[in-house]
Amino acid sequence: MATRIIFAPSGRKLLLGAFCVGPLAYTNERRKYMKKTNKIVALGLALTLMVSALTACGGNKQPSAASGGTGNKTKSSAASVNQAASGSSDSTKSGSQTASTDKVTVAIGQFAEHGSLDNCREGFIKGLAEGGYKEGENLEIIYENASADSGMAAQIANNFVAKKVNLICAITTPMAQISYSTAKDTDIPVIYTAITNPVAAELAKEDGTPVGNITGTSDKLPIKKQLEMIRKVMPDTKNIGILYCTSEVNSEMSVKEYKEAAKEFGFEIIEQAVTSPSDVPLATDSILTKVDCLNNITDNTVVNSLDIVLDKAKKAGKPVFGSEIEQVKKGCVASVGLDYVYVGEETGKMAAKVLKGEAKASEMKFITFEEADLYGNEEAAKAYGLTLPEGYKEVGK
Repeated sequence: MATRIIFAPSGRKLLLGAFCVGPLAYTNERRKYMKKTNKIVALGLALTLMVSALTACGGNKQPSAASGGTGNKTKSSAASVNQAASGSSDSTKSGSQTASTDKVTVAIGQFAEHGSLDNCREGFIKGLAEGGYKEGENLEIIYENASADSGMAAQIANNFVAKKVNLICAITTPMAQISYSTAKDTDIPVIYTAITNPVAAELAKEDGTPVGNITGTSDKLPIKKQLEMIRKVMPDTKNIGILYCTSEVNSEMSVKEYKEAAKEFGFEIIEQAVTSPSDVPLATDSILTKVDCLNNITDNTVVNSLDIVLDKAKKAGKPVFGSEIEQVKKGCVASVGLDYVYVGEETGKMAAKVLKGEAKASEMKFITFEEADLYGNEEAAKAYGLTLPEGYKEVGK
């Protein structure tokens, strides 16, 4: 006989007692053992099922948050889809308004500081506002003035390009030429104003189409109407003097056109060239000895020194005729000229179209203005014993 120790699943020793090692004894003992083992296993299974059931019940509470969480997630996901769809719709709606609601940066480069150019700038900003771009809302304006210095104008243009502005507004021919040269290898459009002859400035082709991503407005004056007005005011005049700067191609073209048109009215044009503002005083003294009156064109260098010209002309008793309203306000006798605020305003509207994507600067012909008004300064006219024509607009000081 031998004593067998069986280890139950619980780990406790079960003493089954002595049994015969014979086949029958072993079988009986084994049956008893299996019976007990089955009971233990059954009990274990029962306990396992109870624990599972309790866990499941407890799980129904916690996942209520979890399940609720899952439910919420599903609901949230659905909401996210709806929100995404809604957001997508909003995004599309917002995208459709991009042209007029997204903030843009417009750089304004002005070659010199004087009334007509200031009026252009004022009008340009007004035109942008009419086109949907208002400063402080969806428009940032960077303004720089070159003080009639070409080197400074180049620095200004380089700065604008480096800042990657959305558009450059160039006021006057030198500023436009420099801005276009600086920006032509970028996608920055240039819109110019206060340019007498864009074709002569090589910014437009003969048919008015742009040479590149640049367009704008011309302030070309009605030369024949100006000469006709001078003839009425000064019937006996023979020689008209014009001061101009050799670095301004538009001024050279204007002088040429004046010479050609003057013959029709019995005038001779006497020209006097300058190369810088410092030349103006001596050049004025020189030309006043040769002429009956001066006709001031839209030359930036000379206009910047207009006070000097007017003072010397007054002392010499020679009237000065202007080319736009601001010159008449300063003391010129009269002018058949443009309203530069209006010129700038139309330029601003062109710029707004480009910013919105409604037009491309590279595809827009430059604009010229047919209508001009007669402006007169009664006080200045009386000082020279002159009578202004009927229908003039008084714009004295």
